[in-house]
Amino acid sequence: MLSLKRKLICALMVACLALVMALPAMAANKPMKVALILSGFLGDKSFNDSAHQGLLRAKKDFGIDLKVLESKNPADWEANLLSMASAKYDLIVGSSTQIAELIKKHAASFPDVKFGVIDGAVKAPNVMSIIFAQNEGSFLAGAAAAMFTTKTNIPGVNDKKIIGWVGGMDIPVLQDFLTGYKQGAKYIDPSVKVLVSFAGSFSDPLKGKELAMAQFEQGADIVMNVASTTGNGILEAAKEKGRYAIGVDMDQDGIYPGHILTSMIKRVDVATYKLVKDVKENKFKGNTVIEMGVADGGVGLTDMSVMKKALGNKFPNDILVKIKQLTADIRSGKIKVEQYKGFQRGI
Repeated sequence: MLSLKRKLICALMVACLALVMALPAMAANKPMKVALILSGFLGDKSFNDSAHQGLLRAKKDFGIDLKVLESKNPADWEANLLSMASAKYDLIVGSSTQIAELIKKHAASFPDVKFGVIDGAVKAPNVMSIIFAQNEGSFLAGAAAAMFTTKTNIPGVNDKKIIGWVGGMDIPVLQDFLTGYKQGAKYIDPSVKVLVSFAGSFSDPLKGKELAMAQFEQGADIVMNVASTTGNGILEAAKEKGRYAIGVDMDQDGIYPGHILTSMIKRVDVATYKLVKDVKENKFKGNTVIEMGVADGGVGLTDMSVMKKALGNKFPNDILVKIKQLTADIRSGKIKVEQYKGFQRGI
């Protein structure tokens, strides 16, 4: 009986030892937990969806455990951030300037949590920031709009040199968009008039539609959308009014084929994917700001192929030729695109 008891004790000790030795391997196989905090909602076919697409690709490639928190209520943004940080998520991505401010406020309280910031620069050892030269992409959009507004042979284009721009909230990053848009338009034609409106929200498509309609009534025949979900209304207004729009962040050309000249691509998906990849490969560096612009493909315009198909022989190929030249000139430094002074680029 004693011998049997000893054998059982030995077997139990061996099993416990094996379990202890296996714990590091079990921890290593545990999926990386990533949270995406949005200052709005998915389904905008723009900034938020792009951020999400990058993380979905990371989920496929790296097997991450992804949680997305959506809300248009500022109080929720902070609560969501603190909730994920307290749950010790491996990486929390704040995908907007507003969330960047909250990460700046709370990052020091969670030194073991890594934070990724999109569209803001935060100085902290556990924060990596990625910003975009959206002013460069908007320069190209403004140039395209200024050329398009003179093409009176195209239905819906009047003889007035007026273009429009509608943004979500009046924040520094959108002012940076607007700075480039105005400069690009004036580079083509100093006499072109640029109408500007802010909706005060990134989640109000009805307001976006109302503002775009007002600009069309004032003589604009093409309006740029820089408004996330609010921008869906801007694009709808172009279709309904028989006018034109420019999309933003993602390729929105196909939403209303023949009414969206081009889209200013902002590769938010590349940024969010990079954050996960850097954490997985132990390359994550705090106190770092990465800027993505025209030179590295971070921003640019679509090839306008959808509009070209819709307009047929009325499509103005000279716009494509000019945009190609301007892109090369920005890339080489021949053209210096102005920046909005209030948009922080460094730390």
